[in-house]
Amino acid sequence: MIEEIKADADERMGKSIEALHAVFARIRTGRANPGLLDGIEVSYYGTDTPLNQVASISVEDARTLSVSPWEKNLIPDIEKAILKSDLGITPATSGATVRVPLPALTEENRRDLARHARQEAENARIAVRNIRRDAISDIRELVKEKEAAEDEGHRAEEAVQTITDRRIKEVDDTLEAKETDLMEI
Repeated sequence: MIEEIKADADERMGKSIEALHAVFARIRTGRANPGLLDGIEVSYYGTDTPLNQVASISVEDARTLSVSPWEKNLIPDIEKAILKSDLGITPATSGATVRVPLPALTEENRRDLARHARQEAENARIAVRNIRRDAISDIRELVKEKEAAEDEGHRAEEAVQTITDRRIKEVDDTLEAKETDLMEI
């Protein structure tokens, strides 16, 4: 039972870190990245559909994304969706392709994005610590109900803390890499 609690905690902490990676992919850096357009949805026959399901997104050059819709009649909808997004970028249409040029980031923009990244990392740390709290609570409940020995409970709590420390380090390393990426000129 204790092993299940530890495995569940580790798995849930891993999902928190995966969510952090997804958020970081949408934070713009100086380079073009198809993940930047992941949160954008396009009206497709009356249904909001993720952009990557109605078009292929590729990197044209270091500062330009190329969006090629499967159906040509989607081009105006794709342009509107990109304009409405909070990315602050303006698409340009050329034939059957929507080009998304990414302007260079100013120092102030980079600082704001780094601040946003730090906030998201802190949210991930909080999620990991909440999972630790739940796991330790479950372990203590097992000890209280006499389903596990006290020594076994203490060892399990230490193991959960070790898992937590490892996951927090992953969050910190991910944040450091993102900040380095953001501050690169």
